[in-house]
Amino acid sequence: MQGALRSYLSNGSIVKKAVLQHFRPLTPLMQPVMFSRFESVTSARMEEHGFESTTIADVLKEKGKKADGSWLWCTTDDSVYEAVKSMTQHNVGALVVVKPGEQESLAGIITERDYLRKIIVQGRSSKSTKVGDIMTEENKLITVTLDTKVLRAMQLMTDNRIRHIPVVDGKGMIGMVSIGDVVRAVVSEHREELDRLNAFIQGGY
Repeated sequence: MQGALRSYLSNGSIVKKAVLQHFRPLTPLMQPVMFSRFESVTSARMEEHGFESTTIADVLKEKGKKADGSWLWCTTDDSVYEAVKSMTQHNVGALVVVKPGEQESLAGIITERDYLRKIIVQGRSSKSTKVGDIMTEENKLITVTLDTKVLRAMQLMTDNRIRHIPVVDGKGMIGMVSIGDVVRAVVSEHREELDRLNAFIQGGY
């Protein structure tokens, strides 16, 4: 997945460039007219609607009610066993960790990777180890805000080899996005962009 993201980030403009080739003029005299029309109409629309402008707020909105403060969580005092059991039951790869009795207070995050690296590989007991002992603590978390661009979030995930990013604002955590959420958003917007380019080629603009 990470390799596919790196390839997408490096080559995401290939399709756009290929489409632009359709507008190469047959003669030098046609060049100003053809590119002037494309830049004045299409570029403006791409800037307004393209996936470059999609934000994390759009991703959370697409996720719907599940994104609005109802993320799965555990506490720092829970056993790793209970946390992993919850992940399995809900088919997720990470849980938000909060302080006991303070659901609004973000303490960190625990992921499947934490379990594998810090419990299984080290031969520790998941039933006797607390979540707080292996979680990624709040001060080490990589986070995004509602205004963060999706492509920026994707870059953060790729560069830091992570699959989940908490969404925060000035008051605390407001949601969680996964690499799957981000990829789906980019694919969806990319498809719409191709549809707009195709409409332009066929005279839809």
